[in-house]
Amino acid sequence: MRIAGDLLGKHRRFQSRDVDVAHEFADVLTLPRQCAAMGQSPRLGNGVPQFIRQWQLVQVLGSHAHQLFAEFLCRMCRALARALAWRPIIREVFEAGFLILHGIQLWAMSHAVDASRIPELADIVAFALAEARAAGATQAEADASLRQGLGVTVRLGEVETIEYQRDRGLGITVYFDGAKGSASSADLKQQSVRDMVQKACTIARYTARDPFAGLADAADMAREIPDLDLFHPWDLTPEDAIEMARACEAAGRAVDPRLTNSEGASVSTHRGVRVYGNSHGFLGGLPTSSHSISCALLAEDGDDMQRDYWYSTARSSADLAPLEQIGRRAGERAVARLGGRQITTRKCPMLLAPDMAREFLGHMIAAVRGSSQYRKSSFLLDAMGQQVLPGFVQMRERPHMLRGMASSPFDAEGVATRDRDLVRDGVLQGYVLGSYAARKLGLHTTGNAGGIHNLIVDSSAGLLPLETLLSRMDTGFYVTEMMGQGVNGVTGDYSRGASGFWVEGGAIAYPVHEVTVAGNLKTLYQGVRAVGSDIDRLGAIHTGSLLLDEITVAGG
Repeated sequence: MRIAGDLLGKHRRFQSRDVDVAHEFADVLTLPRQCAAMGQSPRLGNGVPQFIRQWQLVQVLGSHAHQLFAEFLCRMCRALARALAWRPIIREVFEAGFLILHGIQLWAMSHAVDASRIPELADIVAFALAEARAAGATQAEADASLRQGLGVTVRLGEVETIEYQRDRGLGITVYFDGAKGSASSADLKQQSVRDMVQKACTIARYTARDPFAGLADAADMAREIPDLDLFHPWDLTPEDAIEMARACEAAGRAVDPRLTNSEGASVSTHRGVRVYGNSHGFLGGLPTSSHSISCALLAEDGDDMQRDYWYSTARSSADLAPLEQIGRRAGERAVARLGGRQITTRKCPMLLAPDMAREFLGHMIAAVRGSSQYRKSSFLLDAMGQQVLPGFVQMRERPHMLRGMASSPFDAEGVATRDRDLVRDGVLQGYVLGSYAARKLGLHTTGNAGGIHNLIVDSSAGLLPLETLLSRMDTGFYVTEMMGQGVNGVTGDYSRGASGFWVEGGAIAYPVHEVTVAGNLKTLYQGVRAVGSDIDRLGAIHTGSLLLDEITVAGG
């Protein structure tokens, strides 16, 4: 992590070494049944085909030379295996050699993406900015990134896919007195970067000038980059990931014999490094990581079949929920939905589970985003300073939360992020703005180019446990899943398919499915009665369950 203004020095260093970066490379392998046991030790009975298939799983993640060398080794080992097929002992030696090579590639994968790559990416960004300046651009910004990941999916105990993902990219935007041009590439050699910059400049010369286009103000650039503890790489091998996914799925299926099928359990790990720079002299970068475990199961009882899921995601694998807990939660949720029924059309209170509440409040964030405001396409148009939620509701943005999934020291334009109240005592304090939208509205950027950063929903009346919320609702609809995109961002009209549970006397009575909930978002937001303590922190909006006063439920 660093900020530097000497772009010219970086330009010279970059010129002195031709950095050759591989193109985007990703593959998904669907495995035959014979490969499902690849996490086990190689057995002589499986012979040459087994370890050749194992080799085919290895995605060469290094430079072009490494790819060629690995391919050469692969062909050599295959030829030797055929030649020595009648000598079992020697053959096993070569099987072991294959697995060692496999491990070497995984080791390279686990060590390739971290903060040590920031100087390399910073040099590439600085070179691109220098080229843009030399081409006559009045302003320019560039963003270079390196990403890498591993994902495994297991279904009914068998390996479905193993995916290695690795990509690099550079994007540049140039401005010629308000005329804008952009280009991107995955080829980061010097000449390719030069060509990319020239193409962006050519586009800009044919683009109409926009007086609001340009970089964010230099005074708003981040001057310090705090360590937000966002990088926790997980040295996960495919074999370990497979066993974890199997354990997760098995724990879920063991919940109830009616869990007869599965959509699978997945384990994934991703890491990345990003460097952003612009012609103000800002140059900053940081590494990040994210990991997840998920499971989706199907329960069956006669002709009734229901599906549900659960998952966990975190910056550090140590913060993930236990495997067995995720699987069991998925199984319990699926079984609980069996025997669902429709209800008659009515108006009633609605309780949104935390993940549904996050989606529900996301419509508000979209409505107060700068682009929605200056296009006059928002049901909360010009709502700053107005009451949009009950007086006890608070919404605070905390971009510097340690290990937060939406934490960042600066936004997509290099603007420093800061704590702020988006909603105070139910009153909207401001919009969600990048520099362009801010200029269009005659306002100032809020450091939200690229989105919000850890929006925390709180209640001055206190956060209530789920049992209390159910009791307070007494009779109504507890929504645990929604379908469809029936949201009109201009009028606020809201209509979505929903499923969940009917509540009577403050207790869950029976599952409900195949109904539609409808209303207008402005009225629904004003009708929030309570906020739950069961806070979901897996996304950019941190909220517990939301109890709403009334909504229309259309059923059978």
